Amino acid sequence: MANAVVAASSGVNSGYWNPAGLADLEDQQMAIMHAAYFANIANYDYAGFALPLDKSSAFGLSVIRFGVDNILNTTQLIDNQGNINYDNIKLFSTADYALTLSYAKRLPMMDLKIGGNAKVIRRVIGDFASSWGFGFDLGLQYTSQNNWHYGLMVRDITTTFNTWSIDEAAFATIQDAVFGQNQSLPENTEITLPKAQFGMAKKWAFRQDLSLKSEIDLNIRFAQTNDLFSSQSLSASPAIGAELGYLDTVFVRLGAGNFQQVTQIEGGQATGFQPNLGIGFIFKGVAIDYALTDIGDQSTALYSNVFSLKIDWAFFR
Repeated sequence: MANAVVAASSGVNSGYWNPAGLADLEDQQMAIMHAAYFANIANYDYAGFALPLDKSSAFGLSVIRFGVDNILNTTQLIDNQGNINYDNIKLFSTADYALTLSYAKRLPMMDLKIGGNAKVIRRVIGDFASSWGFGFDLGLQYTSQNNWHYGLMVRDITTTFNTWSIDEAAFATIQDAVFGQNQSLPENTEITLPKAQFGMAKKWAFRQDLSLKSEIDLNIRFAQTNDLFSSQSLSASPAIGAELGYLDTVFVRLGAGNFQQVTQIEGGQATGFQPNLGIGFIFKGVAIDYALTDIGDQSTALYSNVFSLKIDWAFFR
């Protein structure tokens, strides 16, 4: 649904989308996901577990790895004598890891849910460099009397800092391999600025077997980017998603997002976007979902295949 789920997200996966949605949990849930990103160039793996603490609060735990594996290290392809030696080519991986602890609470005075994430970030680039970082997210969800759902998710609300440790010996071999190309030691501090996502959603029922859930979100970054709306201090881009359900068992999902101003080779700019399509199936507490992103190669990104599985213990009680 093009990530347009911040208002309607509930259950174990809310630890990622909006931790406030964990407050809707009725029993323990677990989920796993694998995404082959950018035509299998990168792999994204996720596992999550959540459980209610009482009738108004819940806890969640999630682990994420996003990495590119089997990258060719050709810095030593040419030896000191100027000869090409393919035996000097080695393989390495670069990956980001995240461990997230989530907590959600339903406030007693109104139908408002609040949730937060505390996350530890680990980033590794082969044997060359690695880093540790820490950050926090904050999420809100509210349901009005006419059944409209509103959500707000602020990621890295305090700004997330990563401190890098660089292997200077390994870096020196790169300098030798690309002598004269102005290679200098990178800075050892990296920051991730806050970004916000606001959404509104509603679900309609038709007859007794069909339902339609739709959501529209606005993704906001506090910097100038190539988003659809952009200024020196703020950029924003919409995302819209819809889910058609049959007997709350079979689902077809559509979404469009990643709206950006794309610079054309011949000059000028055009608006690019990413259309997505997905299907889902729930049977006896087990949910299986599949999504294909960037249908028809509409955006500058390559297509991705996303598979996920969720198990709800409430069915087995």
